[in-house]
Amino acid sequence: MEIILKKSVEGLGVPGDVLQVADGYARNYLLPMQLAVHATERNRRYLDHQKRVINQQEAKDKERAHEIAAQVAGVTCTLKRRAGENDRLFGSVTAMDIAEALRAEGFALERRFLELAEPIRELGVFMVQVKLHTDVVVELRVVVEREE
Repeated sequence: MEIILKKSVEGLGVPGDVLQVADGYARNYLLPMQLAVHATERNRRYLDHQKRVINQQEAKDKERAHEIAAQVAGVTCTLKRRAGENDRLFGSVTAMDIAEALRAEGFALERRFLELAEPIRELGVFMVQVKLHTDVVVELRVVVEREE
């Protein structure tokens, strides 16, 4: 039976793939679980239309990400925190803290865009990657200073 995948199926394919599978596999698993549809002409046209819509939306998202990246590229985020001896912070600076500081400066970035391997626990200058899109990554300079 020829089917079109609607969702990714491990070991079989990704959405949009047109595949030939066993009749029982399609009837008993793929179709009831709504992982696939029959490969009719109507479904193929609908799939082509959906791909065009998704590609257009992807292009808009990527363009918006490039605009935001251009604004964020030259920004330095400064945070003041209490620190003890050896410049160790009392607590830490997380992605949420950086996002709030950026929001105060007028940038509306969500914390999920900030890729921080682990929280910052000392004073200094750090480079944090901001992943706005799969192809658009910019570095943000974060300065953690001692609070007076």
